[in-house]
Amino acid sequence: MLNADIISFALCSGRNLLFADEAGALLKAAGIPVIPCLAAATEDEAVQAAKEMGFPVALKVRSQAVVHKTDAGGVRLGLTDERAVRLAYREIMEKFRILDLEARVTVQPMAPPGLELLVGMTTDPHFGRVVAFGLGGTFVEVLDDITFRLVPLLDKDAIDMLNSIKGSVLLKGFRGATPVDITALKEIILRVSRLAENEPRIKEIELNPVFAYPQGALAVDPRIIIQ
Repeated sequence: MLNADIISFALCSGRNLLFADEAGALLKAAGIPVIPCLAAATEDEAVQAAKEMGFPVALKVRSQAVVHKTDAGGVRLGLTDERAVRLAYREIMEKFRILDLEARVTVQPMAPPGLELLVGMTTDPHFGRVVAFGLGGTFVEVLDDITFRLVPLLDKDAIDMLNSIKGSVLLKGFRGATPVDITALKEIILRVSRLAENEPRIKEIELNPVFAYPQGALAVDPRIIIQ
């Protein structure tokens, strides 16, 4: 499904929040490295997706009735075999099919841990579209170490963002840690800017966390709001 079709389908379905698999497809088409994500409508489909991806995997509820999956109890992590996937699927469906008869699950491989960062885009009522970069995961709420730039971004803007946060020392290797892949992070920032520029129906993008590694980076839990 093309980007325009993904967004059009969601809007026609009465949704302004893309499902994780839809958001992942949109990001992948934009050249942004994102963890694989498949939707499964049945227990057997969930097991088959897990086998294709390789264990361990995560199962998450896929429903327009649930916005905050973790808070609602719709996430199961670190599932190491078929039995665990089947049990997780049944638990999620038992809880959420009452709220949404069309509820499904998404299946994702567990990503190796890395430095947790945030890359995003939001629409400011006064300034228009801005790209955000900073420390991600729990660091977002604790440290609030985020910098913003207006769309569209140039290479120098992305590099400046990487150097502007207080936690930039973590990117370069702190106390003997291996530096992360700055080039990969710069490309993600630029591609988020380009996606926002090319698709006006995207209102907000949140990639939190983006795991940064010595080689490469990976968006793990994408959230995209459309209008």
